[in-house]
Amino acid sequence: MKKHNIYTMSVARVYPLYVAKAEKKGRTKAEVDEIIHWLTGYSPEELETQLEKETDFETFFKEAPKLNPLRLLIKGVVCGVRVEDIEEPIMKEIRYLDKLIDELAKGKKMEKILRGN
Repeated sequence: MKKHNIYTMSVARVYPLYVAKAEKKGRTKAEVDEIIHWLTGYSPEELETQLEKETDFETFFKEAPKLNPLRLLIKGVVCGVRVEDIEEPIMKEIRYLDKLIDELAKGKKMEKILRGN
């Protein structure tokens, strides 16, 4: 079975798009980084290293220091698909991140985005 293109895409290629989407709506790069840290456990330095290495999404999530157990509370639709219905584990992690960035861009409070954490 052929992997979806997003798996082999560099996080560094998409990261600026996440930041731009947030900043366009008056949010910050720091908030994007906080979301990534909350979801994956990557420290700011570790995230920077992953971006510099141009790590692909599959590796980024497989090697994440500590996936947050509260991520399972993320529900809703992203890219036309219900996140909770996605069965493939890496795709689910990617869509969790997409959903959190969408929530940020829609003006949701960080406390709500990070599921009260």
